[in-house]
Amino acid sequence: MASLTCLPYYTLLPSHSPSSSSSATTCLVVGNPKRCGLSLKNSRSRQRFGLTTRASVDEVSALDEVSGLAKDAVDDVTSLGRSPLKLKLLSAVAGLNKGLAASEDDLRKADAAAKELEAAGGPVDLSTDLDKLQGRWKLVYSSAFSSRTLGGSRPGPPIGRLLPITLGQVFQRIDILSKDFDNIVELQLGAPWPLPPIEVTATLAHKFEVIGSASVKIVFDKTTVKTTGSLSQLPPLEIPKLPDGLRPSSNTGSSEFEVTYVDSDTRITRGDRDELRVFVIA
Repeated sequence: MASLTCLPYYTLLPSHSPSSSSSATTCLVVGNPKRCGLSLKNSRSRQRFGLTTRASVDEVSALDEVSGLAKDAVDDVTSLGRSPLKLKLLSAVAGLNKGLAASEDDLRKADAAAKELEAAGGPVDLSTDLDKLQGRWKLVYSSAFSSRTLGGSRPGPPIGRLLPITLGQVFQRIDILSKDFDNIVELQLGAPWPLPPIEVTATLAHKFEVIGSASVKIVFDKTTVKTTGSLSQLPPLEIPKLPDGLRPSSNTGSSEFEVTYVDSDTRITRGDRDELRVFVIA
């Protein structure tokens, strides 16, 4: 997939090379919640699936919240069989750092779990379900990140070499009325000691159109880089699209992907280079 539906790496931060980040352990409720401390958030996605561990928590309160989580998950789907399949998929990709830490075995397990959920959900028809794409989505897994480059299955900056860059959260913001499709990437850039790391957010702006019943085409427009944290007062820097003559032949500025599963809080897409991506509503 292109530009975070395969990143157009030349627009992100040319010559920089990200390294994978260590992220907090994610614990999914697929067994006995007493096995890990749970701190349940109130947002819709985390209330159902993303549970962050912490040192201590009232077990009685946690059990009450888990009961509510399970009821919400069942109520949110039309078939009782879908809820455990969704949890199975999210469990398979948990702890893989968005796919950066995925092994071949992890890739196979994630793909198999995604196929089960896709089969249970049936064909996606965006002519009637386009409104389900609306909103801000958090990327929890990309099979292409296992290639250890931010370009995924396309050429991109290698991870873990040259300059220290840590990949943070990745989001997609979709507006079905304006046809805006923005990929939002949080990065932390290492700085020479004793300077603190520089935190930035890169927004890769696209326009999208639906092709057929479930395919989406996105066309890259521009990248805007904004410093955050202690340097948030600096103005954003806009990086326009490269002219066709200077653009790498591997990056056409557009890409297509198929939405293979979507409901109110979970979305699965498969890209034009067999890239599997899993999102939850943010």
